Amino acid sequence: MTRYTLARRASVPGLTVGQFAAGTGLHPHLVNWLLALGCSTPGRTGPARLPVMQVDRAARVVRLRAGLGLSYTAVGAVLNLLDRIDQLQAALRARPDGHRR
Repeated sequence: MTRYTLARRASVPGLTVGQFAAGTGLHPHLVNWLLALGCSTPGRTGPARLPVMQVDRAARVVRLRAGLGLSYTAVGAVLNLLDRIDQLQAALRARPDGHRR
């Protein structure tokens, strides 16, 4: 008799906090702190998993902290502003007349 698999177990996407910390060089407690501040966002799979694309955001946090001497709370505010700028620039590029008024 042949057995067929009805469903495959999908691997859980994303990185654990430990894997994320090892990949970014940050301490796991700092990764949890950044999550609490909203500087990094966990994926939809749950708070224990971080999307791989958040590694770039963590690097940005480290650069802002080291380069400008900002507190982590201030870094969160700067990241929000930078995200908003990116959204506005994308909206301008999507306009049919470009970015002219």
